[in-house]
Amino acid sequence: MRKLFSSGVFVFAGMVSLPLDVNPSLAQFDPIAEYRDDPRLHRLHKFFRAGHCPVAGLAHIFLDAADSYELDWRLLPSLSFVESSGGKAAPGNNLFGWDSGRAEFASMADSIFRVGYRLANSSLYRDKSLDRILATYNPNADYAAKVKSVMRRIAPAE
Repeated sequence: MRKLFSSGVFVFAGMVSLPLDVNPSLAQFDPIAEYRDDPRLHRLHKFFRAGHCPVAGLAHIFLDAADSYELDWRLLPSLSFVESSGGKAAPGNNLFGWDSGRAEFASMADSIFRVGYRLANSSLYRDKSLDRILATYNPNADYAAKVKSVMRRIAPAE
């Protein structure tokens, strides 16, 4: 096993491992009920259903992760859309192409929380502007524009 980060994140045989308390809220409430009347939930459902995306039923999980880690609520869904067509091509439940597509996750929901955790807490991403986060995530020249275009399709800037 190779230690990657001092925050307790490890990679072993391609699996991502984070501290057990990454999202303690998962055991404390029903996210579907929590977001039932949230207009963001309806926007995400509509967006993912229009694209026939397997993650459409996880819209509440994207919102819970974004709220838990104080991320733009459109970022994780947009990354998943660009990287895996919203779960259509997500081997190992890797919705985000994490670790150049080599990372594996226990479930799609697990990938949402674990990647959200990294974007919020890793020194590579924490406290950066959206453009700098996206440039770090994928340095290809047109990548940030693709992700931001999807974000605008989900909902205009707030």
